[in-house]
Amino acid sequence: MPTFDWIAFDADDTLWHTEHLYTQAQERLTQMLERYHPREWVERSLYATETRNMAHFGYGVKAFALSMIETAVELTEGRISGQEIRELIDTARAMLSAEVVLLDGVRETLSHLAARQRLMLITKGDLLDQESKIARSGLGEWFQAVEIVSDKTRASYLRLFQRHACAPERFLMAGNSLRSDILPVLEAGGSAVYIPYAATWAHEIAEAPAPGQTGFYQLDSIVQLPELIERLERGTA
Repeated sequence: MPTFDWIAFDADDTLWHTEHLYTQAQERLTQMLERYHPREWVERSLYATETRNMAHFGYGVKAFALSMIETAVELTEGRISGQEIRELIDTARAMLSAEVVLLDGVRETLSHLAARQRLMLITKGDLLDQESKIARSGLGEWFQAVEIVSDKTRASYLRLFQRHACAPERFLMAGNSLRSDILPVLEAGGSAVYIPYAATWAHEIAEAPAPGQTGFYQLDSIVQLPELIERLERGTA
Protein backbone atom coordinates (compact mmCIF):
# COMPACT_ATOMS: atom_id res chain seq x y z
CA MET A 1 0.00 0.00 0.00
CA PRO A 2 1.43 3.42 -0.94
CA THR A 3 2.53 5.65 1.91
CA PHE A 4 0.43 8.55 0.59
CA ASP A 5 -3.18 8.71 -0.59
CA TRP A 6 -2.44 11.84 -2.58
CA ILE A 7 0.68 13.34 -4.17
CA ALA A 8 -0.07 17.00 -4.84
CA PHE A 9 1.78 19.50 -7.00
CA ASP A 10 1.95 23.25 -7.24
CA ALA A 11 1.71 24.49 -10.84
CA ASP A 12 3.55 27.76 -11.57
CA ASP A 13 7.34 27.32 -11.47
CA THR A 14 6.91 23.75 -10.22
CA LEU A 15 5.46 22.19 -13.38
CA TRP A 16 5.89 25.04 -15.85
CA HIS A 17 7.85 28.30 -16.09
CA THR A 18 5.96 31.43 -15.02
CA GLU A 19 8.11 33.85 -13.00
CA HIS A 20 10.02 35.08 -16.07
CA LEU A 21 6.78 36.57 -17.45
CA TYR A 22 6.37 38.72 -14.34
CA THR A 23 10.04 39.70 -14.41
CA GLN A 24 9.77 40.83 -18.03
CA ALA A 25 6.60 42.81 -17.34
CA GLN A 26 8.17 44.49 -14.32
CA GLU A 27 11.17 45.40 -16.46
CA ARG A 28 8.88 47.09 -18.98
CA LEU A 29 7.20 49.08 -16.19
CA THR A 30 10.59 50.10 -14.84
CA GLN A 31 11.69 51.32 -18.27
CA MET A 32 8.45 53.22 -18.67
CA LEU A 33 8.90 55.05 -15.37
CA GLU A 34 12.67 55.55 -15.37
CA ARG A 35 12.29 59.21 -16.34
CA TYR A 36 10.37 59.72 -13.08
CA HIS A 37 12.09 57.47 -10.53
CA PRO A 38 15.12 55.16 -10.11
CA ARG A 39 14.65 51.49 -10.88
CA GLU A 40 14.88 50.41 -7.23
CA TRP A 41 12.12 52.85 -6.23
CA VAL A 42 9.79 51.58 -8.95
CA GLU A 43 10.39 47.96 -7.95
CA ARG A 44 9.79 48.66 -4.25
CA SER A 45 6.66 50.67 -5.03
CA LEU A 46 5.23 47.93 -7.25
CA TYR A 47 5.81 45.29 -4.58
CA ALA A 48 4.19 47.49 -1.93
CA THR A 49 1.18 48.00 -4.19
CA GLU A 50 0.90 44.27 -4.92
CA THR A 51 1.05 43.46 -1.22
CA ARG A 52 -1.59 46.05 -0.41
CA ASN A 53 -3.89 44.78 -3.17
CA MET A 54 -3.73 41.07 -2.36
CA ALA A 55 -6.71 41.28 -0.03
CA HIS A 56 -8.77 42.85 -2.83
CA PHE A 57 -7.49 41.32 -6.08
CA GLY A 58 -5.83 38.09 -4.95
CA TYR A 59 -3.02 36.59 -7.05
CA GLY A 60 -2.29 36.18 -10.72
CA VAL A 61 -1.73 38.17 -13.89
CA LYS A 62 -4.87 40.29 -13.66
CA ALA A 63 -4.08 41.35 -10.10
CA PHE A 64 -0.51 42.09 -11.17
CA ALA A 65 -1.69 44.22 -14.10
CA LEU A 66 -3.94 46.31 -11.85
CA SER A 67 -1.03 46.84 -9.47
CA MET A 68 1.24 47.89 -12.34
CA ILE A 69 -1.30 50.44 -13.53
CA GLU A 70 -1.88 51.77 -10.01
CA THR A 71 1.86 52.05 -9.43
CA ALA A 72 2.33 53.90 -12.71
CA VAL A 73 -0.44 56.38 -11.88
CA GLU A 74 0.91 57.01 -8.38
CA LEU A 75 4.57 57.37 -9.32
CA THR A 76 3.83 59.75 -12.20
CA GLU A 77 1.25 61.68 -10.15
CA GLY A 78 -1.29 60.95 -12.85
CA ARG A 79 0.90 61.98 -15.78
CA ILE A 80 1.08 58.48 -17.24
CA SER A 81 -0.49 58.54 -20.70
CA GLY A 82 -3.43 56.52 -21.93
CA GLN A 83 -1.15 54.93 -24.52
CA GLU A 84 1.26 53.80 -21.79
CA ILE A 85 -1.56 52.33 -19.73
CA ARG A 86 -2.74 50.52 -22.84
CA GLU A 87 0.78 49.11 -23.22
CA LEU A 88 0.61 47.72 -19.68
CA ILE A 89 -2.75 46.12 -20.46
CA ASP A 90 -1.30 44.60 -23.65
CA THR A 91 1.62 43.25 -21.60
CA ALA A 92 -0.81 41.52 -19.25
CA ARG A 93 -2.79 40.12 -22.18
CA ALA A 94 0.42 38.68 -23.63
CA MET A 95 1.22 37.07 -20.27
CA LEU A 96 -2.19 35.41 -20.21
CA SER A 97 -1.70 33.88 -23.65
CA ALA A 98 2.00 33.03 -23.36
CA GLU A 99 3.17 29.55 -24.28
CA VAL A 100 3.18 27.12 -21.37
CA VAL A 101 6.73 25.79 -21.15
CA LEU A 102 7.17 22.74 -18.93
CA LEU A 103 10.16 22.31 -16.63
CA ASP A 104 12.54 19.53 -17.57
CA GLY A 105 11.33 16.07 -16.62
CA VAL A 106 7.82 17.08 -15.56
CA ARG A 107 5.89 15.00 -18.07
CA GLU A 108 7.96 11.89 -17.41
CA THR A 109 7.70 12.30 -13.64
CA LEU A 110 3.92 12.69 -13.67
CA SER A 111 3.51 9.74 -16.02
CA HIS A 112 5.62 7.55 -13.74
CA LEU A 113 3.82 8.55 -10.54
CA ALA A 114 0.31 8.44 -12.01
CA ALA A 115 0.73 4.74 -12.77
CA ARG A 116 0.49 3.95 -9.04
CA GLN A 117 -0.52 7.12 -7.15
CA ARG A 118 -3.42 9.55 -7.15
CA LEU A 119 -2.16 12.95 -8.21
CA MET A 120 -3.65 16.32 -7.34
CA LEU A 121 -2.86 19.78 -8.72
CA ILE A 122 -3.21 22.67 -6.27
CA THR A 123 -2.67 26.17 -7.61
CA LYS A 124 -3.70 29.64 -6.55
CA GLY A 125 -4.66 32.64 -8.62
CA ASP A 126 -7.26 33.65 -11.16
CA LEU A 127 -9.60 30.79 -12.06
CA LEU A 128 -9.77 31.44 -15.81
CA ASP A 129 -6.02 31.97 -16.16
CA GLN A 130 -5.11 28.83 -14.21
CA GLU A 131 -7.67 26.68 -16.02
CA SER A 132 -6.31 27.92 -19.34
CA LYS A 133 -2.71 27.11 -18.40
CA ILE A 134 -3.64 23.65 -17.20
CA ALA A 135 -5.43 22.96 -20.49
CA ARG A 136 -2.58 24.33 -22.59
CA SER A 137 0.03 22.43 -20.59
CA GLY A 138 -1.31 19.06 -21.71
CA LEU A 139 -0.82 17.71 -18.18
CA GLY A 140 -4.46 17.49 -17.12
CA GLU A 141 -4.76 13.78 -17.88
CA TRP A 142 -2.39 12.89 -15.04
CA PHE A 143 -4.43 14.51 -12.26
CA GLN A 144 -7.40 12.91 -10.54
CA ALA A 145 -8.18 16.22 -8.80
CA VAL A 146 -7.50 19.88 -9.60
CA GLU A 147 -7.94 22.57 -6.95
CA ILE A 148 -7.67 26.28 -7.77
CA VAL A 149 -7.69 28.24 -4.52
CA SER A 150 -7.57 31.94 -3.62
CA ASP A 151 -4.64 31.36 -1.26
CA LYS A 152 -2.63 28.53 0.25
CA THR A 153 -2.83 28.52 4.02
CA ARG A 154 -3.02 25.91 6.76
CA ALA A 155 -6.80 26.36 6.81
CA SER A 156 -7.15 25.92 3.04
CA TYR A 157 -5.11 22.70 3.10
CA LEU A 158 -7.18 21.35 5.99
CA ARG A 159 -10.32 22.00 3.94
CA LEU A 160 -8.76 20.09 1.03
CA PHE A 161 -7.92 17.16 3.30
CA GLN A 162 -11.52 17.06 4.46
CA ARG A 163 -12.98 17.38 0.96
CA HIS A 164 -10.86 14.52 -0.36
CA ALA A 165 -11.17 12.39 2.80
CA CYS A 166 -7.42 12.36 3.24
CA ALA A 167 -5.65 12.11 6.58
CA PRO A 168 -2.92 14.80 6.76
CA GLU A 169 -0.17 12.23 7.32
CA ARG A 170 -1.11 10.56 4.01
CA PHE A 171 -0.72 13.73 1.95
CA LEU A 172 2.45 14.90 0.20
CA MET A 173 2.81 18.30 -1.47
CA ALA A 174 5.58 19.26 -3.92
CA GLY A 175 6.24 22.88 -4.80
CA ASN A 176 8.69 25.72 -5.20
CA SER A 177 7.26 28.15 -2.64
CA LEU A 178 8.14 27.76 1.03
CA ARG A 179 5.38 30.18 2.03
CA SER A 180 2.60 28.57 -0.01
CA ASP A 181 3.52 24.96 -0.74
CA ILE A 182 5.66 23.87 2.18
CA LEU A 183 5.14 25.61 5.52
CA PRO A 184 1.31 25.54 5.63
CA VAL A 185 1.24 21.85 4.63
CA LEU A 186 3.64 20.98 7.43
CA GLU A 187 1.56 23.06 9.85
CA ALA A 188 -1.52 21.09 8.76
CA GLY A 189 0.22 17.78 9.49
CA GLY A 190 1.16 16.75 5.96
CA SER A 191 4.49 16.16 4.25
CA ALA A 192 6.09 18.57 1.79
CA VAL A 193 8.87 18.48 -0.78
CA TYR A 194 10.57 21.77 -1.56
CA ILE A 195 11.92 22.03 -5.12
CA PRO A 196 13.47 25.50 -5.48
CA TYR A 197 13.03 27.44 -8.70
CA ALA A 198 15.69 29.73 -10.19
CA ALA A 199 13.73 32.89 -9.27
CA THR A 200 11.10 33.45 -6.59
CA TRP A 201 8.65 36.32 -6.09
CA ALA A 202 9.57 38.22 -2.92
CA HIS A 203 6.18 37.49 -1.33
CA GLU A 204 6.80 33.74 -1.53
CA ILE A 205 10.18 33.84 0.20
CA ALA A 206 10.26 32.42 3.74
CA GLU A 207 12.67 30.74 6.09
CA ALA A 208 13.05 27.04 5.44
CA PRO A 209 12.12 24.52 8.15
CA ALA A 210 14.91 23.37 10.42
CA PRO A 211 16.96 20.45 9.07
CA GLY A 212 15.47 17.13 10.06
CA GLN A 213 11.93 18.45 10.58
CA THR A 214 9.46 15.61 10.24
CA GLY A 215 7.75 15.53 6.87
CA PHE A 216 10.05 18.06 5.17
CA TYR A 217 12.24 17.16 2.20
CA GLN A 218 14.19 19.13 -0.38
CA LEU A 219 15.16 18.13 -3.90
CA ASP A 220 17.10 19.78 -6.70
CA SER A 221 14.71 18.62 -9.42
CA ILE A 222 11.25 17.18 -9.82
CA VAL A 223 12.76 14.13 -11.54
CA GLN A 224 14.10 13.04 -8.13
CA LEU A 225 10.60 12.86 -6.64
CA PRO A 226 9.70 9.26 -7.60
CA GLU A 227 12.89 7.96 -6.00
CA LEU A 228 12.19 9.93 -2.81
CA ILE A 229 8.66 8.53 -2.61
CA GLU A 230 9.99 4.99 -3.10
CA ARG A 231 12.50 5.50 -0.31
CA LEU A 232 9.77 6.85 1.98
CA GLU A 233 7.69 3.74 1.28
CA ARG A 234 10.67 1.54 2.09
CA GLY A 235 11.39 3.57 5.21
CA THR A 236 14.90 4.44 4.06
CA ALA A 237 14.52 8.21 3.44
